Amino acid sequence: MNRKQLDHILKSYHREAYIWARQCCAFDDELAKDVLQQVYLKILEGNAKLKDIEKAKTWLFSIIRYTAIDQFRKQGKVISLDESYEVEDFKEEIDQTDYQAIIQLLPKMQQEVILMVFYHQMTIEQSAEVLQIGLGTARTHYDRGKKKLKELITKVQIQEDYGK
Repeated sequence: MNRKQLDHILKSYHREAYIWARQCCAFDDELAKDVLQQVYLKILEGNAKLKDIEKAKTWLFSIIRYTAIDQFRKQGKVISLDESYEVEDFKEEIDQTDYQAIIQLLPKMQQEVILMVFYHQMTIEQSAEVLQIGLGTARTHYDRGKKKLKELITKVQIQEDYGK
């Protein structure tokens, strides 16, 4: 693949790549910009190679995800496996229209699958490929994530309606 083709791919997915980087970086804009810059450098320097042009989006999202994970490791911000699969408790009052805060209450894997499918129009199969998990596992996270999201939204609405 030549430089011109790579530039075209990066430009066509730039907006979605930034949004995904932001989501992978716990919605930290500055960290997301740094991660995206590192990703583009990896790609343009040839450290990450695209084998199948039809899978350009999943390839790019995978690089972003693992670069973000590396950044968190460097900063000493690592989530243990036990924590990543448990739903977080409400830490403060959340506005029912603040979906970003509600989504962050989901376990990490459920968040990632839900975000890829709903916000990035990827299939469950593509999200499984990005996350490097089995298709059945991705479907399970997707299904549980949707159910938990519905439960959390309902809980937030009830809190707003009845003042806790």
